[in-house]
Amino acid sequence: MQIKQLTFNAFFENTYIVFDETNEAIIIDPGMNSDRENQKIVDFINKNNLKPVKIVNTHCHIDHILGIDFLKETYLIECYSGKNDEYLLADAIEKANMFGLKLKKAPQIDNYISEKDEIIFGNSKLKILDVPGHTSGHIALYSLKDKFVITGDVLFKDTIGRTDLPGGDLDQLLNSIRTKLLSLDDEYTVFAGHGEKTSIGYEKLNNPFL
Repeated sequence: MQIKQLTFNAFFENTYIVFDETNEAIIIDPGMNSDRENQKIVDFINKNNLKPVKIVNTHCHIDHILGIDFLKETYLIECYSGKNDEYLLADAIEKANMFGLKLKKAPQIDNYISEKDEIIFGNSKLKILDVPGHTSGHIALYSLKDKFVITGDVLFKDTIGRTDLPGGDLDQLLNSIRTKLLSLDDEYTVFAGHGEKTSIGYEKLNNPFL
């Protein structure tokens, strides 16, 4: 699998395009919020002859959902996310207006996913971890074969996700990190929802919250 990171919107949110040798791709946490950002993701898809087949959201905070409907309309694909985050979409327009973001209508989750599920595309699959704490329905996606995990806003380099937002719970977040993410091998690369990549081994040794 290959991973392309694109950073969008005023929150510097990381959107990931994950694809393999079949050119089928999934798009994780689409945060595009302008015509220029929409074109940037389309240009990468076209340049690499990719076929998007799924949208996956690690969680549904406003900065991670802004590009869902553009991708649905452009590629006729569906969105997958945790059921317990669906309530966050109810006031998405209000939240967008609060932060000066563009959102015509609240996007919808088409398919609920949780730890029992897998995201399959091309010749590849990503397994799911339920990692609530930043939001109540937060998930992470990981590859056993390629040793990486996409953590959304649960774990970052040298820090952890906020818990003062709707659905946040510090004890729950720390438990999710310690029992789920840190159970992965040290060599797993961590692709977070904001900032640079890190590794499970680095965070075990250096993250002051852990």
